[in-house]
Amino acid sequence: MWLSTQSVDFRRSIDGLCEIIQSHFSMDLKEGIFIFFSRDRKKVKLLTWHKNGFVLIYKRLEKGCFKLCKSESGLMMLDERQLSWLLAGLDWISMSSWNELEFNDYF
Repeated sequence: MWLSTQSVDFRRSIDGLCEIIQSHFSMDLKEGIFIFFSRDRKKVKLLTWHKNGFVLIYKRLEKGCFKLCKSESGLMMLDERQLSWLLAGLDWISMSSWNELEFNDYF
């Protein structure tokens, strides 16, 4: 999953987002899920290829805004947990550094 760290014009739909993926990032459109956010960071769009066509998912937060970070490359890789946290409106950047607890003994 790839997060664009620069906001995009949210009037763009599938074709416009595909153009960004190919021209700015030089990536294959079928390489994964691409995530874009609006200038005010209250909206995200997820674009991916599924078998015979594109799927576009749009989410708008009613309160608050999505937490995002900047990247020099303009693109950042996310895993499933980070995407889940991002879509929930949580501070996924801080949460990503948390270590997973392991228990060896149970009482």
